[in-house]
Amino acid sequence: MGFCFSSTPQLFGSLHIISLFLICLFNIIFYHVLKNKDEHELLVILHRLGAAMCIAEIFKQVFCFIYVFDRKLNLWFFPWQLCSMAMYVSFITIYLEEKKQNAMLVFLATFSLLSDIVALLLPYDMLRDQVLLFIHSFAYHGLIITESMIALLILRNRKDIRFFPSVIVFLIMAFIAEIINVTSHAVLNDIYREPNMFYITLSYPTTQIVFHDIAVRFSIPVEIILYLSFIILSSCILYLIEMKILKKEVHI
Repeated sequence: MGFCFSSTPQLFGSLHIISLFLICLFNIIFYHVLKNKDEHELLVILHRLGAAMCIAEIFKQVFCFIYVFDRKLNLWFFPWQLCSMAMYVSFITIYLEEKKQNAMLVFLATFSLLSDIVALLLPYDMLRDQVLLFIHSFAYHGLIITESMIALLILRNRKDIRFFPSVIVFLIMAFIAEIINVTSHAVLNDIYREPNMFYITLSYPTTQIVFHDIAVRFSIPVEIILYLSFIILSSCILYLIEMKILKKEVHI
């Protein structure tokens, strides 16, 4: 099909580096535009970004079905990865009461930001030949940084900001991800067509470095527990750093 690069973009190649530069540049600009807006305005912007991402995700699913998977059922890009959660969280946060909003905002500022940084630095599944899919992937992950920034701008004026509620949110999402993984494996039973949401499928060892070796040596369930624990611990460290920057009292 058309709209393809002449060669596959490479990790830390020119297209990857340019994409990272543009993401940083635009988010610096966004910060200066957003930093003085009031809380309601920020929530509205967050909601609209979430809605835009949902619309873009629908386009992505149709595009992948037609051009990537040749009109065959393939759930590899099913929108329930950890990075996908920012889309849903951004869209629904405005409808929640403040305590639940705080949990979602902390989730965006920690779990979502952490997973997004890793995805942008090691975008193995984003470096694809299709130009539109490449642009969508990097623009989407660039917006996650914007949403995390908005979350922090809102949290700077909030009180009693706790980390633990965001962990509950994360674990519920991970549980749903595993249900998707198990169900799709039972239906498709094809490693190339079934999804690996949150990279915690029970069907085969993860492709994540280090954790793959753990899965092979100690079993997949042990690896999954360690992997999820590592994400929680890393997100907690990020939370502590952010609270220090915001000069907020730490509440785990």
